[in-house]
Amino acid sequence: MFFNSIAFAIFLPIVFFLYWFVFNKNKSTQNALLIIASYYFYSCWDWRFLFLLVFSTFLDYYTGIQIEKGKSEKSRKFWFWLSILVNLGFLGLFKYYNFFASSFAELLTSAGFKASPILLNVILPVGISFYTFHGLSYVIDIYYKRIKAEYNFVDYSLFVSYFPLLVAGPIERATHLLPQVKVKREFNFQTAKEGVYQIVWGLVKKVVIADTCAPYANAIFDNYTSMNSFSLILGAIYFAFQIYGDFSGYSDIALGVSKLFGLDLLRNFNYPYFSRDIAEFWRRWHISLSSWFRDYLYIPLGGSKGGLWMKIRNTFIIFVVSGFWHGANWTYIAWGFINAVYFLPLLLSNSNRNNMDAIQLKFNFDSIKVFSSIWYTFLLTCIAWVFFRARTITDAVLYLKRIVTNKDFSFQYLDNERYSYELLLMIGVFVLIEWNNRTKVEPLSGKMSMLKTALAILAIMAFGTFSDYKEFIYFQF
Repeated sequence: MFFNSIAFAIFLPIVFFLYWFVFNKNKSTQNALLIIASYYFYSCWDWRFLFLLVFSTFLDYYTGIQIEKGKSEKSRKFWFWLSILVNLGFLGLFKYYNFFASSFAELLTSAGFKASPILLNVILPVGISFYTFHGLSYVIDIYYKRIKAEYNFVDYSLFVSYFPLLVAGPIERATHLLPQVKVKREFNFQTAKEGVYQIVWGLVKKVVIADTCAPYANAIFDNYTSMNSFSLILGAIYFAFQIYGDFSGYSDIALGVSKLFGLDLLRNFNYPYFSRDIAEFWRRWHISLSSWFRDYLYIPLGGSKGGLWMKIRNTFIIFVVSGFWHGANWTYIAWGFINAVYFLPLLLSNSNRNNMDAIQLKFNFDSIKVFSSIWYTFLLTCIAWVFFRARTITDAVLYLKRIVTNKDFSFQYLDNERYSYELLLMIGVFVLIEWNNRTKVEPLSGKMSMLKTALAILAIMAFGTFSDYKEFIYFQF
């Protein structure tokens, strides 16, 4: 069930009505309803993997209690590592087994040995990377005594399986979401209205921006050998806005839907393409994942407290692992490695935390410097996105090489439903809207909110009618 589907447009009002008008007596009945709704939502993808979700939930619930009850450090460690290994084992089996088996077979073949890998014919369970990380952070926090174990199975199950964030995040923390599900919620009209605005703007990002850029990005990347330099540059830009509109649009919808139920989710995007350096970009892009790796991988490895070599090592580990989290392909690892290389000069010069303030513009030289930094950071990001989008590292290298060597900057017509000039204009308008509203969570609130929302809905209906690109990119992760 997609957020941008008719099925979800029917599903959401029904759950909303039952939540506030039928099951509104206490928080337990509300939580039970949301769990049932979440399991139904997930089973719409493939009901067989619902058992995996339930097992993962029970595993971390039970091991969390055993860790807290453990009378000895040996007992606590046993339950801790049981949860870690089983969770990562399932994630590795479904997501990474075929990758490692194929890569090892290719290595043996290149060394002169005959190898026929045994591959698993399994479908990747949707959302497994997200709900696995929910459970891992919960168990880790209990082990290090940052939080207490949750003894109410219904409350814990809702934390793991809450449908707005279940299949593509944000990656929630027990410290943030669990306290909210343990108390009764009261309906707040203003919060609900803000939620509707955020849902609509998320749909604009997905339907109007991402789904419109997708056919062009696909056509250019799939046929890059016949594209000229100008088209290849456009392809990288189109994909940059496709993935941003797609993923941040999903996150906006998730946050907006959650506001309808009186629950607050972690913000996942903060206008990342207005970043002045790569460090700021990663503070603004997929915030919940970046902070997860910082807290549960980078800091435990020593963070920035050790010597220069440890800082460099930890930086590359966190970026490469982040890339690998996205998918079982060398292109994702290369994408993570490239971002680590981008980050390294900032780390070595101790300037990775320079741009912590909001962007302030005045009519002076500093403003020119700010815009130049934003453009340069966006350029670096687009180069990295080429590796993220390409099928292989070789394709990515040849794609970038052709941009430099082709030297043809004429307009090429692509056999798609819309014209590129119109698409570029639409992207430009979208950027201006986001820039004008860069201090807001979403641009539709404030003055003339009703008019802006009505225009946004018209745009969604107009572009959605012609779009057949429904899936969200991050569902595959």
